[in-house]
Amino acid sequence: MLRAIRARTRSISITPQLGTFNLPEIKNEPMKNYGPGSTERAELQKAVDLMKESITKNRPYEVPIVVSGQMIETGDISEQPVPTEHHLKLCKYHNATAQNAIAKALEAKPAWEAMPFNDRAAIFLKAADLLTHKYRYRVMAATMLGQGKNVWQAEIDAAAELADFLRFNCKFAQEIYRDQPTENSPMMWNRVEYRALEGFVVAYSPFNFTAIGGNLVAAPALMGNVVLWKPSNSSIYSNFLILEILKEAGLPDGVIQFLPGNPEVITNETFNHPDFAGFHFTGSTSVFKMLWKKIGENINIYKSYPRIVGETGGKNMHFIHESADVKHAVLQTIRGAFEYNGQKCSATSRVYVPESMLPAFTQELKAEMAKIKMGPVEDFTNFATAVIHKQSYEKIKGYLDAVKSGENESTSILAGGNCNDSVGYYVEPTALITKDPHSPTMVNELFGPVLTIFAYPNDELVETLKLAEKTSEYALTCGIFAQDREAIIEMSNHLRNAAGNMYINDKSTGAVVGQQPFGGARGSGTNDKAGSSLNLLRWVSPRTIKESFVPIEAFHYPSNLKD
Repeated sequence: MLRAIRARTRSISITPQLGTFNLPEIKNEPMKNYGPGSTERAELQKAVDLMKESITKNRPYEVPIVVSGQMIETGDISEQPVPTEHHLKLCKYHNATAQNAIAKALEAKPAWEAMPFNDRAAIFLKAADLLTHKYRYRVMAATMLGQGKNVWQAEIDAAAELADFLRFNCKFAQEIYRDQPTENSPMMWNRVEYRALEGFVVAYSPFNFTAIGGNLVAAPALMGNVVLWKPSNSSIYSNFLILEILKEAGLPDGVIQFLPGNPEVITNETFNHPDFAGFHFTGSTSVFKMLWKKIGENINIYKSYPRIVGETGGKNMHFIHESADVKHAVLQTIRGAFEYNGQKCSATSRVYVPESMLPAFTQELKAEMAKIKMGPVEDFTNFATAVIHKQSYEKIKGYLDAVKSGENESTSILAGGNCNDSVGYYVEPTALITKDPHSPTMVNELFGPVLTIFAYPNDELVETLKLAEKTSEYALTCGIFAQDREAIIEMSNHLRNAAGNMYINDKSTGAVVGQQPFGGARGSGTNDKAGSSLNLLRWVSPRTIKESFVPIEAFHYPSNLKD
């Protein structure tokens, strides 16, 4: 019997971990400013021009399905257009199914989960360095042309934030693994393992942040999980480059499967599998609710209860007190509302201004908005570009047409409001003013460069705070502006549950990994805070281990003994 046990033991391949290793010092990636005459400006311009030249000559990049490291071409082709010139196609991609990918992922899982943490972490740390040096400008160019981001928006997303996710996740994971029981009874040892989930994780990523796509797969993978990645059809090429970087960094085949194409096909195959263990999602609230319902309907077929982590929409506000610095509030509102054409789930889309401040606020806002320059991404001086695709363009235009026609009679255009899709999907940065705090553009998420302003009586601060708190189904971000500290306290307290990320005298956008963990509740998601250990904890299933060192000599306890 002992011989058999020894034989089985010898058959198990164990990689020794010969030390407890400290990570390199983890800091936020320094952001380049791309000022006139700078080296980084010249390098990025070259990368954008080369990519633009290729697709202008009708040579779009071709993106395959990637399953267990194999590049698969199905011949079922779709295309990713350039939002600012929609006749151009950045890439064509092969549409995937998931069935073989599930089997291959589960084959890869045991070895990946068993790999020591220091080796897994090294892969993601190397990927961050490859991204920020060798591939920085190429990934940025793909994000700019494919997703319509200007230079600064691409830098803070595809370069800095993605690198921060890759690096800080390693730091947070190490902190999780180090969280061990502090107490041990005599002659025994207590410890906790942080196991990967039993099965596979599915990740659906959005178009608007290349960094989110990378994090949705990297966070579960770092913790030992295998992931099936369904990228947005509007961010295929930049997301594929992330996978290529991870592969160059040493990620084993099969840990992440890349499955572009029809989300319904992927959903039907993955959500109907007993080994489905987790869902990492960023996208619309309605889609997330629909997918959660589908998971719930299948709950009896799963081996375990799937972890569901989602960050969805927002109808984010700036709430301005009469003591606020008017110009500062205006400039922060312009950034919050119109950076990346309002296509951030955290974008400012409604503003509450005291009546006494309204004339000064609107005058300053109109003057500053007149300085916004809009056009294609390859002209680095453009602040605004085009919205992502025709569906988004038509939705936003529909709301603006309702205002222009008088259908939304309580609301009028203060600045902007023009739309043109002859070349690209251009919606002019627009400010509306409304007399109805429940008008459609104060309540509904437009996901575009449209801001609505409501003026409230100065003596009805509390009443308006209560109104604003209940106006939207979302609870993602909020910025409050005041110089009066008592007003700041009152505003923050009344809006405590209205946002997962609160900003005081700052815009509602721009969370930084390691500084402001990001996420909201209510209709905005599960508030699992990307950019912190809270998110990584969702991708592990702890096992508590108690090891006893000395045999006991009897089963009874002293309390069982007679006097």
